[in-house]
Order: sequence, then C-alpha cells, then structure tokens
Amino acid sequence: MEAFLVHNMAPIMFGALVVFLLLGYPVAFALAANGLVFALLGIELGLFPPDFLQALPERVYGIMTNDTLLAIPFFTFMGLILERSGMAEDLLDTIGQLFGPLRGGLAYAVVFVGALLAATTGVVAASVISMGLISLPIMLRYGYDRRLAAGVIAASGTLAQIIPPSLVLIVMADQLGRSVGDMYEGAFVPGLVLSGLYALWILLVTLLDPRAAPALPPEAITFREADGRTGVRSLLALLVASVAVAVLAYHELVGSVRQGAAILAATAGIGFAFAVVLVASWLRLPILSRLARQVVLVLIPPLALIFLVLGTIFLGVATPTEGGAMGAVGALILALLKRRLTLDLLKQAMDSTAKLSSFVIFILVGARVFSLTFYGVDGHEWVEELLVNLPGGQVGFLVVVNVLIFLLAFFLDFFELAFIVIPLLGPPAEKLGIDLVWFGVMLGVNMQTSFMHPPFGFALFYLRSVAPKEPYVDKITGRLMEPVTTGQIYWGAVPFVAIQCIMVALVILFPQMVMHYKATGTGIDPATIKQLDIPALELLPPLDLGPPAPK
Repeated sequence: MEAFLVHNMAPIMFGALVVFLLLGYPVAFALAANGLVFALLGIELGLFPPDFLQALPERVYGIMTNDTLLAIPFFTFMGLILERSGMAEDLLDTIGQLFGPLRGGLAYAVVFVGALLAATTGVVAASVISMGLISLPIMLRYGYDRRLAAGVIAASGTLAQIIPPSLVLIVMADQLGRSVGDMYEGAFVPGLVLSGLYALWILLVTLLDPRAAPALPPEAITFREADGRTGVRSLLALLVASVAVAVLAYHELVGSVRQGAAILAATAGIGFAFAVVLVASWLRLPILSRLARQVVLVLIPPLALIFLVLGTIFLGVATPTEGGAMGAVGALILALLKRRLTLDLLKQAMDSTAKLSSFVIFILVGARVFSLTFYGVDGHEWVEELLVNLPGGQVGFLVVVNVLIFLLAFFLDFFELAFIVIPLLGPPAEKLGIDLVWFGVMLGVNMQTSFMHPPFGFALFYLRSVAPKEPYVDKITGRLMEPVTTGQIYWGAVPFVAIQCIMVALVILFPQMVMHYKATGTGIDPATIKQLDIPALELLPPLDLGPPAPK
C-alpha cells in the first residue's frame, strides 16, 4: 500500500481534490486542506521535503504584491458603477429602437449591446442582469420565442469573459506568465467574431421560423420625426462618415502600431465623428434626425470609456492596472454626469468589489498551497508526461485539453478552472511549442461555456433571478403573460454553447485571429542594417605592483 501511494501520489491528490469539490466544500478551503493533508502524508512517506513548506509564506506574500491582480478590483468596480449608471438601459432602449423594425431586431440589439457592455464593464453578472431586466420583458411582449430570448441574453452577457477588459484574461495571463496587454489584444478579434456568430444564429432562426423573433410593430417605434419618418437615412449617412474616418485612422496606423491599437484608434475616429455631430446638435444645427441624435448620445460614453481603458493599454501608455484605475474613474464621472452617483451606490459597488476580490484572493491562496504540494510530489512531471506523450502531438494535446476543460466547466467556474487546471496545462503546452497567449485565448473561449452549461451555468442563474417566475400583467399591453421556465432558459442556452465550441475550433484552425498580437516588431527592417564597425579598444598595460610581500 505504501509503495502504491508513493508511486501514485500525484493522481491520488488530484482525484481527492475532485472529490472535495463534488462534495460541495468551498473551493479555496478544499484546495488548501487538500494541499496540507497530502503534504503531511508526503512527509510521512519520505516523498515530500519538509523544507518546501517554508516557501509557503513567500508564495502567499507574492500574491499580495502582484500588481497584475490589482486590475481585478478596478475593473469589477468599474463594471458595477456602470451597471447602476443607467448606461445599459439607455443603450438597450436606443439600439432596440434602431434594430426593432428588422425581424429579430431586438435580439440583434442585445448582441450588439452585450458586446459593447463587455468592452466597458468586463463583468458577466452586470451584463446579464441588466439585459434580463430591460430586454426580456420587451421581447416577451412582442412574441419572441422564450428559448431564443433567454439564450441570446445569457450568451451576450458572457461576452464579457472574452472581450477585453475581461477578468478571465487577467487571471489567464497571470497563471500562464504572459502579458495582460498581449492577452487582451489576442482576444479582441475572437470576441468580435463570436459576437458575429451569435448574430448569424439569430439570422438563421428568423429565416427558418419568422414567428420566433418578429419585428416591432410601427406603433412601438417611438423615435420618429414630426412628419412620421424614422430618420434612419440620416443615421446611415452619419455611420458612413464615421466608418470612413475609422478606416482612414486604421489604415494610417496599422503599419506603425499594434493591430489592436489601430482598431482602438479607429473606434476613437468614430467617437470623434459622433462628438462633432453632438456639438452641432447642441448648437441647434438640424443636421440629424431624432434617432441619429439619440444613437450619438448613447454611444459616445461607452466609446470614450473603451478608448480610455483599452486604447491606453494597447498604445502602451498604461498598464492594465492603470487602465483599470482610469476606467473606474471614468465610470464614476459618467455616473456623476447622469446624476446617479450616490453614497448608497458607492457603498454597494465597493462592497461587491471587496467580496469578489476576496473570493479571488482566497482561491488563489488555496491554489498556491495545493500547487506547492503538487509540485513537491512531482505532480507537474506526471501531468507533463501524460499530456506531452499523447498521440497526435499538438493536435492530440489540444483535443484532450479542450474536452477536459469543457467537461470540467459543467462543475467549476472560470476562476476555479484558471487557478487549478491552467497552471498544470501551461508547461506541457510550452514544451510542445504552443504559443501561450494563443493557448490562453483558446481556453478562455472554452471556459466561457462554464457560464452557459446547464444546469450550473452562472449566467443562467443570473437570468433566472430576474426572469418572471409567475404569470404577470404586461405594463404596456395589459395582457396576462406566461412566465419563463427554467427549462426554457436551459434549452435556450444549448445552441449558444454549441456556437462557443465552434469558436474554439475556429481559433485552432485560424490561429492568426489571435497571433496578430505579434505583428508589431521594432519597425526596423533587418535587411537595411549595415555592418557596424566597432573600433578596437586600447587596453591599458597591467599594473606593476612590485614583488610579492615576504611571508
């Protein structure tokens, strides 16, 4: 028995952790207790050097001095303030009016706003709850299929986990030892592509079943001109001008700065065009319709915040921690301008931020205790040997890892996956020659499914908390509306989980979606460097110290 324990300590330790978690023990305490118990057992068996435990205080102190992790409370605080500032309500109301005349228009609006909120808040709970409270009653009022409505809201809210400034990417960068800025830039395009896939699914549903997502009736469109026109032509003219400015900005910058920075500069170009129009409106120059003016008003704040946070990070002006701090200040200013900033709001936001940050730190401390013991019993070598020697090389490794993460996501959330599993997968991936930023973004897309997996997906829980559980009377139509069942929420999530799996495959098949973060070099063509002639150095003669002293 003793020989069996010695030779199989690592897999037994990992299996015991799974049992602890399945029994429902808090993750942080399960990790720490598991690490300490097996450390004592390893010392008794002569397998674990007792000196390893002396490194534990230093590892805990290293967590507290990690500047990268400081970005988590900043971005969390920013997201919570924005959730209560009314920005989500303004966006959903206006964009819903914009897309409403289209079949499936409200669903498209939810995806668009979900992506925009993801790029500003970075918090899944804020996005899902906001859209569930605002958009779900409207979608139900006008006859949307309940499964489609629930699925698109939950899925669009999870975009906050892959579109920067995502908390997942901060943790992933820390665990893989890579730059948060590189991880953000690598995830930018996959996040946008995933949003496009969601919209494509909505289009497919509306083509196959038009009754599942009907267009808004004319009387529901409130942003109209005095003569009854919707003002869409005026808005299209504004968008064409804005896109032209954006394309010009991108074309001028893409060769000299990172691609992500060029994209953000293009976003700033759109914001500048909108700002010009806004000033013209304040001067009472009738150049835009009412709808166009409203779109400008609601889009300028998030676009400004996106450039303030992501633009400064991608341009190299600020670190992610500094960008998060600026984002938090920007969110406070927006809330102040909307007259929503109160002491009660600040107290709630700081309380929630402290709880989430403490949750993350405790899990990380427990993970450090577990990993110290796991490495001490050579568990990393066992994992590396197991994964590196899989048949199929890189392809086999990626298939097994993605299936493993997908299955674990049924029971663990992304923090637990990031702190327990990712540190074990990084070294084998690097040994196989896999770029760790690309690997982290791919796993980030996969781990996003942990929010959507029935029955334990957190996004589904958030939506369940705000979706109607009992029959209710609609405030506008006066009709008695049926509730949204838990089964409808779960079945609505299934197609979007499949889409996320497709996105994982696309990241594997088209790695350049992520690898463009490496596109920027020093800007110097090595072929233009001429031979450098270094003059020979004239050496001084050795010092004459005289004869050695007598002994």
